[in-house]
Amino acid sequence: MIPRVMTVASTDSGGGAGVMADLKTFTAMKVFGTAVIVSLTAQNSVSVKSIYELPLNFIDDQFDEILDDIGTDSAKTGMLYSSSIIDEVASKFTQYSVKNIVVDPVMISKTNVRLLKDDAIGTMVNKLMKIAYLITPNIPEAQILSDVKIQDRNDIKSAAKSIYEKIGTNILIKGGHSSSYYSDDLLYNGEEFFNFKNKRIDTKNTHGTGDTLSASIASYLAHGYNLNESIKLAKKYIEGAIKNSFPMGKGYGPLNQFWVIK
Repeated sequence: MIPRVMTVASTDSGGGAGVMADLKTFTAMKVFGTAVIVSLTAQNSVSVKSIYELPLNFIDDQFDEILDDIGTDSAKTGMLYSSSIIDEVASKFTQYSVKNIVVDPVMISKTNVRLLKDDAIGTMVNKLMKIAYLITPNIPEAQILSDVKIQDRNDIKSAAKSIYEKIGTNILIKGGHSSSYYSDDLLYNGEEFFNFKNKRIDTKNTHGTGDTLSASIASYLAHGYNLNESIKLAKKYIEGAIKNSFPMGKGYGPLNQFWVIK
């Protein structure tokens, strides 16, 4: 049976991130992708003009239609925007006992627009992250979640421990926002740290990197790989997607999710 992976996120009208990036990634990963869309954005490679939240009853209907019929082997979340949406998403995941949930705590866009309301952070931590299998914050997000100012590798470890104490689940802190030559990612499972190295690639075509990484990890989990294997394979995939990226629009270009398809 073809593995099934669900994205619960928002659209990107510019095609580079959000649900659009997730579904492209699912196709490249050879899984059957489904989508629960929670909000719509009007954006491109330069800016996010507006955000429209979908009604909660419509979000519920999408969950019910997918999970009552198709089901899912893993799920990932992206931009959820508001406390009420996060609460509803966590409730539906719990109702259907969804496993292998990868939470990407999307907070700020590459064009510096808030994609998660301030009052929604607590709901994400207390409701959604606590039922997740993995969370994938970048360094700015990890600072917000941990209240630790990150300046070096030891600070990243301290932040990971602080977040784990709050939610008790696996944490992958992405190092792409660090100033080091290597954009290392650090996984913490409550007992051990695991380091994943990638050489930094000099390009501004990185729109949708976080979405693509979390979508590919969820896909490998659905294929039956363990967590460390899934992250290792996903990072190799991401490196290729960035190396083969291309400009589209006047701002941050997209990744090439289809580089693996011959």
